[in-house]
Amino acid sequence: MPPFATAAAVDSHAHVFRQGLALANSRRHTPDYDATLDDYLALLDTHGLSHGVLVQPSFLGTDNSHMLSALRAAPHRLRGVAVVAPGIRNADLQTLADAGVVGIRLNLIGLPVPDLDTPDWQRLLARVNALGWHVEVHLQAARLPEILPALATAGCRVVVDHFGRPDPALGIADPGFQYLLRQAASGHVWVKLSAPYRNWQPADCAPSGRLATQQLLAAFTAERLMWGSDWPHTEHRHLASYPAATQWLDAWIDDPTQRHAVLADTPLQLFQFQGDNP
Repeated sequence: MPPFATAAAVDSHAHVFRQGLALANSRRHTPDYDATLDDYLALLDTHGLSHGVLVQPSFLGTDNSHMLSALRAAPHRLRGVAVVAPGIRNADLQTLADAGVVGIRLNLIGLPVPDLDTPDWQRLLARVNALGWHVEVHLQAARLPEILPALATAGCRVVVDHFGRPDPALGIADPGFQYLLRQAASGHVWVKLSAPYRNWQPADCAPSGRLATQQLLAAFTAERLMWGSDWPHTEHRHLASYPAATQWLDAWIDDPTQRHAVLADTPLQLFQFQGDNP
């Protein structure tokens, strides 16, 4: 039986792309392989996952067209998180929503935090809220205080990527990770249990990820945590695989009720899958 063979289970973080797409000038990574929709859907099937969330990769910038094509090809099975410019038109946001986008991503690794008080950003965040979307944040834990208060003031629901990206040398002792734990009290922050290899050495992904998961469960409860494969693991392909990603979750959470919430209840609601059957 596939490891996630339940009535519904969601992979909350994956990417699709192919070689030859226009790449962002500011990219940190240039893939030399394809990550196709067919390959991804086959992985979901193999591992008993009913739904997936496609996240716009940073190297494609704000051109979400390839991701939108994938969403339109499997509308009942997939949702998307887009990267947009702050001055994007409302009509273009609606086009994203109609294709299955349910959030925007701020991938700020190596970048300054934008001034969210500017008129363009305020308009965008208000529209995000009106659409029922969330703002996904990818940033080192030490820098989370630079962005989370402004998003809270704007009334946004926030999803924090990859355990909050604690410093590998500090792990759960990272003050930024401890700051993230304190944000649970707001009720408006969710965290993805994903890509442990971005935080720890391969041998530490299971034990260190488990320690972090237990603290996150204690602070946020399973109702605001989700699991993601981070497929195809981009520049970390040599450190990870889809089977490994599922096995790490096995190592992080023992309780079946908590696992069900992380895999199904929480992401099905947050990513607006209600009523969709693949």
